[in-house]
Amino acid sequence: MQFDPNELVNEAIQQLQPYVPGKPEETLRRELGLEKIIKLASNETPLRLSDAVWERSAAALRDIMRYPDGSGFDLKRKLADRLGVTPDMITLGNGSNDVLLILAQAFAGPGREVLFSQYAFAVYPIAAATVGATAVVVPARDYAHDLMAIQEAITPHTRLIYLANPNNPTGTGFSDDDFLHFMEMAPLHCLVVLDEAYFEFAGHQSGIGLLTRFPNLVVTRTFSKAFGMAGLRLGYSVSSPQVAEILNRVRQPFNVNSVALATALAVLDDPNYVRDVVELNALGLKQLQAGLKTLDLACLPTEANFVTFHAGPKAGAIYDALLREGVIVRPLAGYDMPEYLRVSVGLDSENERFLSVLGDILKSQA
Repeated sequence: MQFDPNELVNEAIQQLQPYVPGKPEETLRRELGLEKIIKLASNETPLRLSDAVWERSAAALRDIMRYPDGSGFDLKRKLADRLGVTPDMITLGNGSNDVLLILAQAFAGPGREVLFSQYAFAVYPIAAATVGATAVVVPARDYAHDLMAIQEAITPHTRLIYLANPNNPTGTGFSDDDFLHFMEMAPLHCLVVLDEAYFEFAGHQSGIGLLTRFPNLVVTRTFSKAFGMAGLRLGYSVSSPQVAEILNRVRQPFNVNSVALATALAVLDDPNYVRDVVELNALGLKQLQAGLKTLDLACLPTEANFVTFHAGPKAGAIYDALLREGVIVRPLAGYDMPEYLRVSVGLDSENERFLSVLGDILKSQA
């Protein structure tokens, strides 16, 4: 008899597809032997951190033979001061993805439902399936969250509702008033998880200001986007102290490394970095949207650091052609959007190269 792990794995995991990240530059370099590559696939920030931040990051490396502070005391205190909350309301994670999974481990499971929108972040169904919960996908409206439909989909079995504002991969968002109304109607037997990974790029208020009014609200944030720390994996949630205490029972010990903790403290002390990232993003969005309009390609409205555009039935072929020219964007067939591509905002020269190469590809396919 041969050993077959598929006969042992949980049924929910058998149906689960792994998360597929944007293609790394190194992979494309190995596959095609290209030297000049620009990656506009993973919504990363194109600006490097300042020398002062890097010096503090490097200093943390001297003590990597020691475990990090498992409580993240200094970072939680600094975040609490910045956000106007108390440290016992913050849970740190290995990226906000980690916190999203911890929430499912703590509050979902067999016989319980997890709600999220169609075209929402791929980690939400993974989180539900991992704990054996029932994933309920609510149809979107114009590629955006339909909060009224999500509200109507709540049942006595609902335990988690994932909402992203702005949403990835569409870039769409919902208004402060609509979210407030949603929270006023949300029953207390389920947690509403507001994913604010792209908050710094949007113009709406944070849900953190509503936490004292709604104890069943959890807000998640990340250092991977506007704070330029995607490679170090650091995120967090802000919730009631009671919810945070439960999450910290599930959170793995030392789930945030010492270099990430030191870098986050340094970035929070930098008065200019996030401002510069947001300003660069605003200019880049205008550049990309104007260029795509010139190419007669319709874009979804975006409040994030990327643009999702309709490439048509040949979206897959266009993606492959861009790769051959050393330009990495994100295909969205895995999100049930096979005719759409997503491009992250890069530096001015990177945005221009993407638009130029895309224009040449469209001409060759005409």
